[in-house]
Amino acid sequence: MEQEQPRPQKYRDMLFDIGTEEIAHVEMLSIMISRLLDKAPIGDQEEAAKIPILGAALGGSDPKDVIYAGMNPQHEIVSGQGAEAKDSMGVAWNGNFVTSSGNLLADFRWNLMAESQGNLQVSRLYEMTGDTGVRKMLAFNLARDIMHQNQWQAAIEEVQADGLHEFQIPSPFPLDRVMLSLAYTFWNCSQGTESERGRWAHGPTPDGNAEFSYLADPKPLSHDTDELSQSDPRLHGTPKQPMPPMSTGPNPVSGEEIPTNVKKDAVAKSSTSLPALRSTGTPPRFREARPTRNRR
Repeated sequence: MEQEQPRPQKYRDMLFDIGTEEIAHVEMLSIMISRLLDKAPIGDQEEAAKIPILGAALGGSDPKDVIYAGMNPQHEIVSGQGAEAKDSMGVAWNGNFVTSSGNLLADFRWNLMAESQGNLQVSRLYEMTGDTGVRKMLAFNLARDIMHQNQWQAAIEEVQADGLHEFQIPSPFPLDRVMLSLAYTFWNCSQGTESERGRWAHGPTPDGNAEFSYLADPKPLSHDTDELSQSDPRLHGTPKQPMPPMSTGPNPVSGEEIPTNVKKDAVAKSSTSLPALRSTGTPPRFREARPTRNRR
């Protein structure tokens, strides 16, 4: 009987499934925020202000100050008490929230981390409120994120079982291109040797390719302590030693007289020994360092 080949389409479908569910979670949170903002009892804010820490955060014990300091004015001015597509610090959502490397194993591991951190924060929110309705919704979110943590771990295992990736990233990647003498050695780079007791210092490696080793006293791999070369003078950074004034290209004020209140010896003639700096150009010292092609 011929063995069934892995079907990558299942991963695509799974991503669509969870992506749709996460959008629904955003809708749930938006509705919760809107309902909490809508006709929030002033008495609740006054009671909160009696607690010293909350009172300081809300703006004091005076009811008027509490109302104005305890609300985000953007919810009134911009969204009319509706939820906005921003994080808790008021930073608008953007493309940086999306991680898509083209490598399923790398992205699944990232998603597992995100679900873990997200559920940790949900649990903290749960402990910060006594509202039964809010807690009920957060209990739902806690449950679904437990599922998602298990889901991503299962996907991590399955994408390897299907032979699409090995344990390490990148994979598949030829190990004869890697410094294998460094690939499975734990370096003790701090005082103390307690880290030697960990699973990461002894025994088989998770990828099954080697045994961990422990290096108690790592030595420098190079004795190169040379400093960086002087930066391009056209960038006007701080030089390593005093330098004469320098600029390049045409001088549109070269014909103007030096005002009488300016010392003539303070106006030095600038050098024009270098070409003008262009945003798309590379400084000559960098161009010279590049290897050149052999011409026939």
